[in-house]
This record gives sequence, C-alpha cells and structure tokens, in this order.
Amino acid sequence: MADTRINSRPGYFTLLAHIGALLTMVAWGSSFLCTKVLMVDGGFTPVEMFIYRFAVAYLLILSLTFRHILSNNWKDELQFFICGLCAGSLYFVTENYALKHTTAGNVSLLVAISPIFTAVLLSIVYRSKMKMGVIIGSIIAFLGVGCVIFSNGEGFEIRPVGDILALIASISWAIYTVAVKRLSPIYNSLFVTRKIFFYGVITALPLLIVQKEPLHFLELVNLSHPDYTINFAFLVIFCSVCAYLVWNEVMKILGPVTANNYLYLQPMVTMVAAFFVLGETITTTGYIGCLLIVSGLIISDKLDIKGK
Repeated sequence: MADTRINSRPGYFTLLAHIGALLTMVAWGSSFLCTKVLMVDGGFTPVEMFIYRFAVAYLLILSLTFRHILSNNWKDELQFFICGLCAGSLYFVTENYALKHTTAGNVSLLVAISPIFTAVLLSIVYRSKMKMGVIIGSIIAFLGVGCVIFSNGEGFEIRPVGDILALIASISWAIYTVAVKRLSPIYNSLFVTRKIFFYGVITALPLLIVQKEPLHFLELVNLSHPDYTINFAFLVIFCSVCAYLVWNEVMKILGPVTANNYLYLQPMVTMVAAFFVLGETITTTGYIGCLLIVSGLIISDKLDIKGK
C-alpha cells in the first residue's frame, strides 16, 4: 500500500522519526513491567490503571496547551472522540480484561495483528493498494512476534471471550490510526495527544463509577510505597506523555503503515526488559523471533521504498 510520507522533509527528519519510533517501543514495551507491579502488587484494577495514568498525563499536557481547548469544528471534535475511545479506553480496557480470560501469549499475539489491520483499513478507506513489501515484511515480523511470545513454552489455546477482547483491542488501535491520519496535518501533536487523553478518560469514567473494587489512587502518593509512585510516574511521563507525542510525530513523517510496523517490536522489548529487570531467560526461539521481527521491519521498509 502506498504509505503516505512527508517527502519534503530532509533525510535527517526521517532518521529521527525512526529513532523516535524505536524509543517509543522501548517505553511501551517496558510499560508492561510497570503495569504488572501496580496491578499485581498494588491491586490496581485495569480501569484504574488507565484512568489514573491518562488523567494525570492529560493535566500535564493541558498546562502547556490550555489556550486552545476546542478543535476547529464539530466533525474534527467527533473524530478526536473516536481517537480517544479507540487509542485510549477501548484499547487498554479490552486488552487488560482480555488477560483475565485468556493467556498473556494469546493477548500479545492477537494485539500484534494491529499493524495488519491498519494496513488493510487504510487501503480500504483511501482506496490504495497494499505493497508487496509491506505484506511480506508484516508476515515475517508477525511470525517473529509469535516466536518471542511463545518462547517460554506457552502454547496458543483458543479461549473465545479473552481472544475476542484482544482482537477488539487490535482493531481499535487500527481505527485510531486511520482516524488520526486526517487530523495530524491540521493540529500539532500536543493538541492531538491532549484530545486523545481527554476522551480516553471521559469514555472510561463510567466503568470506574460502577467498579466494585476499592480505589487505590491515594496509594500512588503514599511514601510508604515508593515503588508504586516510581512506576506510575514512568507510565505517565515516558509511556504516555512523551511516547504519544513522539508517536504522533512519527506517523506524520514515516506514514501510518511504516510507523505501525514498529509495534511488532513491543513483545521483543518486553522480553529483553524482563531479562534485565526480572532475570527471565531468553531462549533460542526468542532470539530467532527477534531476528525475524527486525528482518520483517527492514524488508517492509526497503521494499516499500523501491516500490514508490
């Protein structure tokens, strides 16, 4: 598919965009470890984790862009609502609740299909053809994701409820990518990111109101639990504010298809982070998966360039 890029930018902008995509994957891949600390050790629910994280991130960005609150028209505002729903509440809540109904391997693998859904949706909406480089590279990278996820010996077992929730998360991210593609050239990344956080929190609040479990917000500022505060701060500052700002710029420069192919790196980053932080072992299958993911990304990008 013709992955629209901003060709008028100098080459170093493209290089910076690739570096930005890599750094974003490092942040998002590591976020699973921080979330695990807060949900497993701290008892935070999936809805709490999302709302607290995005609400604080929203307030931080609002302090920088408070003069421009509304978008240019109601159609754009509706599209921002879709972005906030799909990249915020719907994505995170379905992904986190999927973990309660199926294996972590199933969730990771099914969510990893998102770049494929993105390429298909973009080709349908913008009536353009998917390029062979993107197809081949995506298949190779997806196989690599499977190797990384199941390198610990956990097989794929069909569990309908959790698997469907994971697929919904994957599709919702693809819908966000298509929706934000039109908005990105019109609004700056600070404004776009702030809108995503705002509508993400608003659409998730009803779930927090009906939640039966007690709230844990005060534990984030409790000095007796510094680990909670540190992990939460990392999620807010690096995984939310910085990562989303950089990601929106990356999609402007590289195009949504090329940018989303970097999402295949998330399981690999999580595996490497778990090796250094938790002391988990990386198997031969895991190394093969890393090689396939990187190869898939290179093939997708290089063949796409040749086919322009």
